[in-house]
Amino acid sequence: MEFGIAFKGDLSMARTIALCRQAEAAGFDYVWFFDSHILWSDPYTRTAVCMDHTDRLRFGPLVTNPKVRDWSVSASMWATLLEIGEGRFDLGVGRGDSSVRVMGKKPATIAQTIEYCDAMRELVSGGTVQYADCPEPVYLEWTSGHDLTVWIAAYGPKALKMAGQHGDGLVIQLADPGLCEWLSGQAKSARAADSKAIDDYRVLSCAPVWIGDRDQGVEQTKWFPALVGNHIADIVEKYGADTDLVPESMTTYIERRRGSGAGGEGYDYRQHGEVESDNTYYITDDITDSFCILGGPSDHIARLEELRAAGVTQFTIYLTGGEEERHVAAYGDHVIPHFR
Repeated sequence: MEFGIAFKGDLSMARTIALCRQAEAAGFDYVWFFDSHILWSDPYTRTAVCMDHTDRLRFGPLVTNPKVRDWSVSASMWATLLEIGEGRFDLGVGRGDSSVRVMGKKPATIAQTIEYCDAMRELVSGGTVQYADCPEPVYLEWTSGHDLTVWIAAYGPKALKMAGQHGDGLVIQLADPGLCEWLSGQAKSARAADSKAIDDYRVLSCAPVWIGDRDQGVEQTKWFPALVGNHIADIVEKYGADTDLVPESMTTYIERRRGSGAGGEGYDYRQHGEVESDNTYYITDDITDSFCILGGPSDHIARLEELRAAGVTQFTIYLTGGEEERHVAAYGDHVIPHFR
């Protein structure tokens, strides 16, 4: 199993570099950055700096989307980072949540996201692409040609089909083994139906963690189920609570959310990913315990073993809940060695 950390981009550059160096020494494999340019600082300048201070870690956005930048600008950035990092860059893609909704815009469609992923691969490799916002064919004259690994974040059946058929891996924003198995199973089935091999298909589960007192851990991480809530609510609203397309654990969570008066319209994206977020008022301890990983090192190892059995190939810590250096050290000392 691979391990990663993910930043919001709200820490100082010096501390971000130090955490990357600490993570590399501790045995982590990836560093990811949130890509919400209005809420947090630009992740790609930070990525370039951190690449220069590390040797082995791979970097990427978790996740970007097709709607916030011209596609030629995006492809030029990816190709540049692949050059700077000597290939140590992956692309995480979603339809667009915080980075577009905070501006009052709607996420990209499935078709737009597929076209974007295909275009990014082609442009970064040195090929020519013509896309909707550009009347003339586009190509990057200077790129030396790179292979781009694309991870796609998905929850709903159509998005999971897209992730399986058009991604090299799937991103799942939660650490519930049952839900991870259900979600990744749909992506793999779609991939197999498209006559593509599933043996090398990768599944990334990402969530906050807290090593130590469970009650304190709940307080430090309960922002996360509120963050994920909008994604899950979209699925339940679209496919219904009384369908086998959505598991009962997911519909129960959304019913509780709806009963408390929460909803997409009431979610404050200016508090997206904040420990003290007011968006958490309907979150219960059991939901937080299910979506995150809390407790002592043995509890983390046990949950990660369940995730691995469910098909997860990488677990990434949302390093946003406080005491970041302590958690990187604890995983390096007590958790990662168990999986190596």
